[in-house]
Amino acid sequence: MSNPYITPDLFSFLRDLNANNNRDWFNANKSRYVEVLKDPLLEFISHFAPLLHSISPHFQAIPKANGGSLFRIYRDVRFSANKDPYKTHAGIHFRHEAGKNAHAPGFYLHLEPGSVFVAAGTWRPEAELLRNIRNTMVEHPEEWEAIVDDTAFSENFKLAGDSLKRAPKGFMPDHPLINDLKRKDFIAVCELDEDHAFRSDFMELLVDKWNICSPLVRFLAEASGNPF
Repeated sequence: MSNPYITPDLFSFLRDLNANNNRDWFNANKSRYVEVLKDPLLEFISHFAPLLHSISPHFQAIPKANGGSLFRIYRDVRFSANKDPYKTHAGIHFRHEAGKNAHAPGFYLHLEPGSVFVAAGTWRPEAELLRNIRNTMVEHPEEWEAIVDDTAFSENFKLAGDSLKRAPKGFMPDHPLINDLKRKDFIAVCELDEDHAFRSDFMELLVDKWNICSPLVRFLAEASGNPF
């Protein structure tokens, strides 16, 4: 039995979109986008909600393409040198109930030909949250180290994202956690294969992966004063 929500047709559409990233092609194939990507993933989000709440009741699965858990297919090209109008991947973000944007702590699924991964954490936290995360790491170093040194975590996930070249202001360059204190993103990423996404137990696989990195998300949520 295969996954009824994520099929090879989704990846086929994204490959074709990558080769024809223009409005004329997309408009001619919009029904295909709706049939193999948008509608199935919205249904996926809706059906995943109870499993997400088994990880934490404070994260939301909102089956909407605008303002919900499914990222829009349309790119914001206003400040980008790349003027391609469409994303060539599908992204699902289950964010914390206290967050209103992509910077909030959350769980993320990325579906792209040749690049399927699950992630969790906080991308580009705003200045106040970033300070709180760093201060919490300094105040509770054993807790942070227990999270990132956990065997299951290190075997499945890698910390990713950008970092400062120098120690952030107010933190000693020789601090034992300085490499992590330099981080601008606090994201854990687990790489998968396309075939994983087609499995009938893919939702259960996501739960297993996200449970492994839930201590990281708990740490980040609580650093911002929010419950996990």
